[in-house]
Amino acid sequence: MTQTDFAAIAPMLIVTLGACAVLLAEAFRAKDERMPFELLGLIGLGGAIAASLLQWHQEKVGFGVIVIDHFSIFFNVTIASIGVLTILLSVGVAERDQLPVAEYYALMLFSIAGMMLMGSTRDLLVIFIALEILSLGVYVLTGIRRNSEAGAEAAFKYFVLGAFSSAFFLYGIALAYAVSGTTKLDELGMQVAGSALNPNLILILAMVLLLVGFAFKVSAVPFHMWTPDAYQGAPTLVTGFMSTGVKAAAFAAFARVFLSALEPLRVDWLPILAVIAGLTMIAGTVIGVAQTSVKRMLAYSSIAHAGYILVGIVAANSAGKAAILFYLVAYAVTNLAAFGVLAALSTPDRPHDDVRDFAGLGNERPGLAGLLTVFLLSLGGFPPTVGFVAKWYIFKAAVDQNLISLAVLGVLTSVVSVFFYLRIVVMMYMVDEKVPGHRPAVPAVAMAGMLIALVAVFYLGMFPGSVLRVAADSVAGIF
Repeated sequence: MTQTDFAAIAPMLIVTLGACAVLLAEAFRAKDERMPFELLGLIGLGGAIAASLLQWHQEKVGFGVIVIDHFSIFFNVTIASIGVLTILLSVGVAERDQLPVAEYYALMLFSIAGMMLMGSTRDLLVIFIALEILSLGVYVLTGIRRNSEAGAEAAFKYFVLGAFSSAFFLYGIALAYAVSGTTKLDELGMQVAGSALNPNLILILAMVLLLVGFAFKVSAVPFHMWTPDAYQGAPTLVTGFMSTGVKAAAFAAFARVFLSALEPLRVDWLPILAVIAGLTMIAGTVIGVAQTSVKRMLAYSSIAHAGYILVGIVAANSAGKAAILFYLVAYAVTNLAAFGVLAALSTPDRPHDDVRDFAGLGNERPGLAGLLTVFLLSLGGFPPTVGFVAKWYIFKAAVDQNLISLAVLGVLTSVVSVFFYLRIVVMMYMVDEKVPGHRPAVPAVAMAGMLIALVAVFYLGMFPGSVLRVAADSVAGIF
């Protein structure tokens, strides 16, 4: 292994070593001894962030397939930051939720390593391997609460449909290799560009199969069927993690493949993707309005947000590409924090998942109610939160590309989505109803994680320029 090879995999290697350290700590833990699993995870993720940032002014390729560029560094830092925030929100809450803590943190770290690999490779086969690494960890995390029938059912559905979509993706890779003789994205791109004027039907079929695989992972319609059940059945902390981390990693690989290697076929995939984006925004919003389970509502909200990000890919101009990265950051910090509040209010015997469970929260827990209100308003796109800025740049990119219908549809669905976000806010502040049961205390570290997210929501909403510049630098010269 050369120094370049080691540098290319350093962030993923550090996270993997962190996961191994957690497993070793659990293996040698005496009975009833408290081990600092959270600290080990934070050290691993912090090391990965530092290793990525130190490579910002370098560009290397390790093993011929792992690339260090601004794009991969942006996603490495974003995904590792999602992991850091998830761990902060989990301290004290995971134990109360009766999760096997060591396994929970180890599986999360292994999944994060797969997510980083997915955004850092320029080879279709390695993307598939990374996809399976992250998916296996998330499948187990979905059903990690062993005494939960709903969790077991959700994990089984997720696994079966995930395997089904992986088969589509692998067949797409096989067909792309049959046509081009390579799975490397840069070489595939040259082959595709050479045949763009006379497209091969097998290549078009490969493109469609790859699109199906990615659409499943980002919860795009009509490949979203697993999302509501998996989100509702999984522990709330796991739901927040997979709704943000998996989506970020999938969109990173999605952008690399379709905005780089398959960009010469844009005239073929753009109409398909535009229709999928429109249907995804509509279905996520309309079906979300009818939900009474907050986790299912946020699941359909996640589907709608995937549609907004797909609008940026369809636009495919420089503003749209940068807006995709900014939107993923905005969505990650906001959605993860919202699920963090839900997890902090939940207990094993009372999941606090129905809309009516939030009645009177504004009087009983004004701090938590205020935090959840901000996060919900950001998801709805209210200024001056980061959600408003993220949607503004996505829709502006669509308008600049003359995709007026998609932009209008995005605005209309955003307006409709405000209903189910405000429904919870109304329940918290305007319904004076005593909810049976006890709302547990929030651990100090988890509250600190929510406050960090709160600062990020307002800072990025009022001063988005620095992150937007980094996002623009991350896509410049790559797509």
